[in-house]
Amino acid sequence: MSSSIGVFDSGIGGLSVVKHLFMQLPRESVIYFGDTARVPYGSRSIDTIRRYALECTQFLMSFHVKYIVVACNTTSAVAMDDIKGLFGNPVIGVIEPGARAAARATQNGRIAIIGTKATVSSNAYKKAIHTLNPDYKIYSQACPLFVPLVEEGMLEGPITESIIEYYLDPLLKEGIDTLVLGCTHYPLLRPVIQKVVGRSVRLIDSGEEAAVEAKTQLINLGLELKDSTPLCHQFFVSDHVANFEKIGADFLGNKLPKVHKVELKEIPVLK
Repeated sequence: MSSSIGVFDSGIGGLSVVKHLFMQLPRESVIYFGDTARVPYGSRSIDTIRRYALECTQFLMSFHVKYIVVACNTTSAVAMDDIKGLFGNPVIGVIEPGARAAARATQNGRIAIIGTKATVSSNAYKKAIHTLNPDYKIYSQACPLFVPLVEEGMLEGPITESIIEYYLDPLLKEGIDTLVLGCTHYPLLRPVIQKVVGRSVRLIDSGEEAAVEAKTQLINLGLELKDSTPLCHQFFVSDHVANFEKIGADFLGNKLPKVHKVELKEIPVLK
């Protein structure tokens, strides 16, 4: 078994999870796959999302990773059982950690979830939060234009701010005090989102919470590296290498190692 942690997402957004994994687990190497040729997943059918998720999982399994972080809310919402059944080794998604953090953070019990159409329609966050406290009021809003903004590198500016206001104004009218960024692309828009909602609304980054829980799980399972093995991070995408490298370097704060393009025909096909 490899000593690396596998991470996959539909595109660039999973880098927001990688950033927190680097902070939480600085000795661990990460193998990342961004399925940029098929982004976004959130508007796809459930069967298609599951197929893509299993193909991404098989790609990471070809590196014999010891642990997988599903850095995609859409996939976490509809395909976690499938992934766990295929992988066998420990795997964590982002829904449950994000839900627990939101339940801890709220003061008035009014929580909003923003995400892709698939994540919102699954009600995965609502179900997870209501398991913790059935009295909380949960409001949801699909924000289908957020992922294209991130994938195009439009992380700020008047157009981006106007789109964010369009989606979030109805939620603010409900008096929410906690907003879950229910897509790992959304933290790249966090400064503008925080500006729009104001400082009185607490933002929950589900990817950050997943990284914290991944560290705890690795320690509890005895899988955390304790020596100074040289880091060997690897990044793979299925399209748009240059754009991924630029946004990745800006977001992670330093130049990425060489990003490799993987043709879709090279991704193991589910039998």
